[in-house]
Amino acid sequence: MSGTALDPAALAARLIRRPSVTPRDEGALDIVAATLEELGFVCHRLLFADDGGEPTHNLYARRGAAPPNLCFAGHTDVVPPGAREAWSFDPFAGAVRDGELCGRGAVDMKGAIAAFIAAAQRYLDRHEAGVAGSISLLITGDEEGPAVNGTRKVLEWLGERGEILDACLVGEPTSALVLGDMIKIGRRGSLTGRLTAHGVQGHTAYPHLADNAAHRLVAMLHALTTSELDQGSEHFQPSTLQVATIDIGNPVSNVIPARAQAVFNIRFNDRWTGETLRRWLAERLDAVGGRWTLDVTVSGESFLVPPGAIGERLAEAVRRVTGKTPEFSTTGGTSDARFIRSCCPVAEFGLVGQTAHQVDERVALADLAALTEIYDSFLGLFFDAP
Repeated sequence: MSGTALDPAALAARLIRRPSVTPRDEGALDIVAATLEELGFVCHRLLFADDGGEPTHNLYARRGAAPPNLCFAGHTDVVPPGAREAWSFDPFAGAVRDGELCGRGAVDMKGAIAAFIAAAQRYLDRHEAGVAGSISLLITGDEEGPAVNGTRKVLEWLGERGEILDACLVGEPTSALVLGDMIKIGRRGSLTGRLTAHGVQGHTAYPHLADNAAHRLVAMLHALTTSELDQGSEHFQPSTLQVATIDIGNPVSNVIPARAQAVFNIRFNDRWTGETLRRWLAERLDAVGGRWTLDVTVSGESFLVPPGAIGERLAEAVRRVTGKTPEFSTTGGTSDARFIRSCCPVAEFGLVGQTAHQVDERVALADLAALTEIYDSFLGLFFDAP
């Protein structure tokens, strides 16, 4: 036996009190590692600092050596709290108020990390003779940021060691309205375009002697935003293009600008790849005319993992604890599942995400307890089911 049962709310509160805004760790992974070592996990602290990203602390912990290796993936880094005066409580106090654990990261996703560790302890205590496989955790400090020195680098490190993940559960806050209503089995891709329209500077009184880059940019953005990308697919919503910023940097009203810039983001489904979208963009920009340059970054391609051993067992665990049948979904933004899916089957399930990244982020204690039960049930279904 591992001693006193872990309280997921108390563990989550300890993590919240570490203000681990990306890429700072502030000792959050020390707490995770120390807790896991008490449960018999072998922990590897991994610091990656190349490829132009900030130095990032990561953790890979494993108990057992035999396959299958079921991995829980998560992140201890959080987004900034924003204006402190907008919060009704200290975002890093980890206080309990009105039956809720309050603070940045309570939902996304220190609460889920604590719930899985508590669930692992319960499962291991019931299987003192041994588990029919291995349990591991991959916890990064670079999910909310550029994701350069985080999960992707840990997966490379695992590959170099010849260590295999057979299935992965990512603890992102996938539940939409109530705990257990949604499991993510895929994600849309994300493409960011930085568009520059080039013209000729001139006096606003003599437009015939200039070429207004602002006008060209407006026409280009109109062409992009009024063109339908698709109508969705079997498992995905329609792809969308949203303009994020428009910047000209012209401080006066009597000068026609020679350059105008805009940044847009496309969330795309499985009808597209980053490369096919590049061609689609170029065709529409060329049709407008004028000189332009476009810098494109694809942070992740769309992917779908059809419900299988991990998705179906997760759904059954949710049904046993909550009585709900979760929807298999691909909505929302990107996550580190986009890296993991190339290594093994992956599904995402966690808390209700309504307050994630918001002021006054918080989670009901009852939801933390129920999530721990779901994860515990899932471990049993994964390792013990015939």
